[in-house]
Amino acid sequence: MTDKEQGKKRKSKSATIAGYPISIFFIVVNEFCERFSYYGMRAVLVLYFKYFLLWDDDFATTIYHTFVALCYLTPILGAIIADSWLGKFKTIIYLSIVYTIGQVVMAVSAIHDITDTDRDGTPDNMSLHIALSMLGLLLIALGTGGIKPCVAAFGGDQFEDHQEKQRSTFFSIFYLSINAGSLLSTLITPILRAQECGIYTKQQCYPLAFGVPAALMVVSLFVFIVGSGMYNKTAPQGNIMVKVCKCIGFAISNRFRHRSSQYPKRHHWMDWAEEKYDKLLIAQVKMVLKVLFLYIPLPMFWALFDQQGSRWTLQATTMNGNFGALTIMPDQMQTVNPILILVLVPIVDSLVYPLIAKCKLNFTPLKRMTVGMLLAGLAFVAAALVQLQIDQTLPTFPSSTVGQAKFINMINGNINITAGSNPITLDAFSASDNYLTFDEPFNLNLGPGAENVVSLPDGTRSTIIIIQDAATYRHIEFRDMTEKPEKGENAMRILNGFNSTLNVTVGDEGFGDIVTNNMSEYIEVAQGTPKFMIRNDLGDECVYTQTLGFGSSYTLVIPSTFAFGPNCADSIRPVMDISPNSIHMAWQIPQYLLMTSGEVVFSVTGLEFSYSQAPSNMKSVLQAGWLLTVAVGNIIVLIVAEAATLEDQWAEYLLFTSLLVFVCIVFSVMAFFYKYIDPTKIEAQFAHMEPYEKEKKKSLDMTKKNLYGNDRRGSNSSNKGTQQTKM
Repeated sequence: MTDKEQGKKRKSKSATIAGYPISIFFIVVNEFCERFSYYGMRAVLVLYFKYFLLWDDDFATTIYHTFVALCYLTPILGAIIADSWLGKFKTIIYLSIVYTIGQVVMAVSAIHDITDTDRDGTPDNMSLHIALSMLGLLLIALGTGGIKPCVAAFGGDQFEDHQEKQRSTFFSIFYLSINAGSLLSTLITPILRAQECGIYTKQQCYPLAFGVPAALMVVSLFVFIVGSGMYNKTAPQGNIMVKVCKCIGFAISNRFRHRSSQYPKRHHWMDWAEEKYDKLLIAQVKMVLKVLFLYIPLPMFWALFDQQGSRWTLQATTMNGNFGALTIMPDQMQTVNPILILVLVPIVDSLVYPLIAKCKLNFTPLKRMTVGMLLAGLAFVAAALVQLQIDQTLPTFPSSTVGQAKFINMINGNINITAGSNPITLDAFSASDNYLTFDEPFNLNLGPGAENVVSLPDGTRSTIIIIQDAATYRHIEFRDMTEKPEKGENAMRILNGFNSTLNVTVGDEGFGDIVTNNMSEYIEVAQGTPKFMIRNDLGDECVYTQTLGFGSSYTLVIPSTFAFGPNCADSIRPVMDISPNSIHMAWQIPQYLLMTSGEVVFSVTGLEFSYSQAPSNMKSVLQAGWLLTVAVGNIIVLIVAEAATLEDQWAEYLLFTSLLVFVCIVFSVMAFFYKYIDPTKIEAQFAHMEPYEKEKKKSLDMTKKNLYGNDRRGSNSSNKGTQQTKM
């Protein structure tokens, strides 16, 4: 049975529970699962780009915002398909299938083992993973965007005309299900990502982080199909968006054809559509265009807002997420937004706005939106201040023209050395305090008969250990890290000064066999108190425990005086190469609070304003226009990320703040000249005029027809005369 037939057989009364159609419960569950799927996948997406696909911050941010922009462009396509062709029900079904396939493809793209032929933990064909990821994201954008304008409207279709109160409650529950899905998914999927999985080698489990959202999308689709027999399905009525575009197009083309000064001017350029379209439609289009004109500055707000999932998440990777009994991962900080939404919406609606009204302040919707934009700007000022504090704690890594070195004394006794012009005193088994910077080869004097010229490669950090061979001292160089460990983990390595080969493991990771006076490779270890198991060839064991924060790097020095036994760990010396993240993630809460407050004041008010100023049959057009501002906002981010040449992240935050403040001033001027209207009254006026206009148009058409008929008869007579002359 087609949607059209189903629309004709619309149920007069469906089964209800407490006055609500049973069908809406399937729709609410469907929306919860779909939002869990979308936000869960999106929560870990930028980290997947950076750490799995190995893209830099700017490119990861660009692709992330391109994807979000697509998700907000495709609703226009979904609305046209639903209203003009398939109907809402079939559109939701078909595009949900596309959506589910996209989520599955994303989960498959994150399985590193499918191309890891040498089993070293790194994909050997990264191009395949990138291609699968882009295909998956394209399908997801088409699916989630396509069903976005359909699901809520389809839920509203389940109610009868007399159920306005129940319909209003449904939309509140529907909005709650969106935020509940968002909140839970942004809490759970980062935990899933942090797990380790793999067939041959264990890596962060992005397949699980994407696989669970894919499973929720399957559940969403299944639940929606189960309720099929209970739905009221209305037939496609034709898309008003297409009609509006045709009306605007005709007005422009007709005005262009009559651009000569001999034609009288009309009050509004849309009046040039009167030859083809009725005045009611033209008046409705004018109302829509008036609001859409106000939308022009709005994308700048979304350009800042959607960076919570990109730049702010990357900022959190350089911060300390230890909240005592709870450890927050960088991508989990996004949960602050839905939590604050659930708290702030009722507070603003029931407390803040009534209080402002009692103070007799004219806090119009457009003024509220202006305040919301300013709050978003303040949020980025707060983010810039946090970034400045973070930058002060970061180590100064060498530029491309200099090298850096620190020194470790592996001799059981104090020594005095000179590196270039720097005299250094080192206690037994201790390290120099900081890295020294050298822009040219330097003399390293270890004592009588032990002077060497050391040349450090430009752009590198090195650890130079000093050991004793018989009666003389000599040095050995090892290369160090030149950037902070990523993902908030800690880079650990072992320096073995013991007189035999040692094997060291931490958890499931192994440093391998480390010979005397040699250094192991780095291994990334998570925050906490990991246990390092040290073994020798005889089977003796020693357990060493090191408390680790976020983003540090240590060299664990096992001295020559080390001995297996009850107190074996006491002689091991940790040398800090890179200090842990010291700025706490809690400092991000003010920027999230400001941004969420701005969202509540801006977004909710904007939707309310658009609804109140839209004609009765064109609310979907303005909804599409509103979603389009989100898409354009994300496009602005990717343009700035690619075009801006700012080296400091805090400067980029302030650049976005400046752009938003400028746009906010423009918007406030536009809002000052805006006159609020009542679309219902305007439509009622044209409704009264419509019978007269139709009669007048009919009379005009008859006159034209008569004139045209007379012209034809005259033309025929003339033609006959011509033919007779020729004959």
